[in-house]
Amino acid sequence: MSLLRRMDWRRRILSLAVAALLIVAAVRALSGEPEIALVIGEPWEIMRQRSSAVIDPAIAGHFWGRLPKSDARLRFLDSQFGFVTPLARFFTVSFDRDGLVRSLRMSPQIEPLLLDDTLKVVLDLQAQWRHGGWIPIRVNDDPPFADTPEWRARLRDVNKGGTSTWQAGNQYQAMLVVNRFRDDKRPTEERYLIKLQVARPWVNP
Repeated sequence: MSLLRRMDWRRRILSLAVAALLIVAAVRALSGEPEIALVIGEPWEIMRQRSSAVIDPAIAGHFWGRLPKSDARLRFLDSQFGFVTPLARFFTVSFDRDGLVRSLRMSPQIEPLLLDDTLKVVLDLQAQWRHGGWIPIRVNDDPPFADTPEWRARLRDVNKGGTSTWQAGNQYQAMLVVNRFRDDKRPTEERYLIKLQVARPWVNP
């Protein structure tokens, strides 16, 4: 191969690489909101490079976790079981000693929510899960959330709240917890906190 042909080939490869980077940047810009896009069990650095929210590197040889540097939503990547959350202020992703994504804990909200808004978030997550083939487990003790008078009364009770656990095949489990929360900024309002955990299955169905 002549020198000119080699140079032309390299220019084409460089152009394709630049175009790919521009496409990725454009997709991130269009999405608007920073996000952590992850696969449970994948290398941490792949998650970092894919995500538009900034998150620190893993620590080699340690079990630990990191928080994004800004509010971020979760994009849980799976061809069947994937889903997306609203923006979250509390959002922790953990890694194992091999530098692999292990689990996540988050509150898919940026402030304590009113009950109507809380139900909207949890019911949307449950709808995404149902659509993707997740199934609720332990339903006798912890049935899925629903917008019913009974559920509203249960959530308003500061001593009760609610929990619902879902399973995706034999690959993942997700646990949703909702509790009444005293918001010092709005002490006269009923506000609620949602907690979400996703990992490999950790409880028996």
